[in-house]
Amino acid sequence: MKKYNITVNGTTYEVLVEEADAGSAAPAYQAPAYTPAVAKSTASPAKSAPVSGTPVTAPMPGNILEVKAEAGKPVKKGDVICVLEAMKMENEIPAPCDGVIGSVNITKGATVATGDILATIN
Repeated sequence: MKKYNITVNGTTYEVLVEEADAGSAAPAYQAPAYTPAVAKSTASPAKSAPVSGTPVTAPMPGNILEVKAEAGKPVKKGDVICVLEAMKMENEIPAPCDGVIGSVNITKGATVATGDILATIN
């Protein structure tokens, strides 16, 4: 046995290490093979909606607090489509162009991921 003092983050530990014979080395630890768990699909309906027209996408993940757009209603560039809460802040998501709302793919309270299609503008 050999005695060592090891200091970790300012705390000193006394460690005893046993010497092994060269021929009787203990087997090395082998980590179990990694098998990723199959997660239940949490894809929001906004991802799977077909795109026709100009998509309005979520710039960041968050929760939809308010939906201000309605299908069939005209919008101007900059009009607020919805209010997205992310990191405790309310973000107004504007229309990227003039047109008519073709579809609204979100509802109040929905959770969206970055890039999810919130609405389309024709």
